[in-house]
Amino acid sequence: MSLSPKIKLASVGNINCSTCSLSSLCLPVSLNNDEALRLDDIVEKSKPLHKGDALFRQGDPFTSLFAIRAGSLKTYSINEKGEEQVNGFYFPGELVGLAGIDSGSYPMTAQMLETTTVCEIPYTRLDDLSGQLPELRRQIIRSMGREIRYDQQMMMLLSQKTAEQRVATFLLKLSNRYSMRGYSSHSFRLTMSRNEIGNYLGLAVETVSRTFTRFSSQRFIIADGKELEIINEHELMVAAGESHGPECSSVNIV
Repeated sequence: MSLSPKIKLASVGNINCSTCSLSSLCLPVSLNNDEALRLDDIVEKSKPLHKGDALFRQGDPFTSLFAIRAGSLKTYSINEKGEEQVNGFYFPGELVGLAGIDSGSYPMTAQMLETTTVCEIPYTRLDDLSGQLPELRRQIIRSMGREIRYDQQMMMLLSQKTAEQRVATFLLKLSNRYSMRGYSSHSFRLTMSRNEIGNYLGLAVETVSRTFTRFSSQRFIIADGKELEIINEHELMVAAGESHGPECSSVNIV
């Protein structure tokens, strides 16, 4: 088992891939019912894991991918100086652990940001099954491609954008990800701390807090603790450097 020794997955019943509400975001997309049921046979569902629990740790042998069913988590790595670097945040329907396929070990730690449930997909069995189901193999490749695209966007974000643009882009990306899951794109809860946001964006926590305060005073957002509401999406997109026109009807940053 790839989990931290303190955590063990326990199966929960009455859930399967063919009827999962997140199937359009996860591996079962484009699979027919029979194929989805074959995938479900190798998937282990967890009982809720709690804030601070580690799903796997940096350096652990790679054994499984994990699909988030509910909740959220962050991934981070420890650098040579012993400092934590946040690599990403993951939400329902997203796969965690893809980076371990290449080296055979997880290059980062995955830690719960709140109460979270996941589906564990043993990679050896998934690889065998994908050899029998071409559409499943294509979906795995698409998931890898999406991860690469996110990494490239993050590199561009850190290298080309100002602090204000980074924070605005981060909020718009969250808005889009929540919308894809059927949640409100304008009103949502930030499960990560300001410090974690700053770490991820390469900014001091004070800079993140000042930027939130500035956006609030400009009436782009309303921020109340971890509760956030986007009230002027167009101006937030302008602040992100993504829009310069007079009108903006939707967020398409992914």
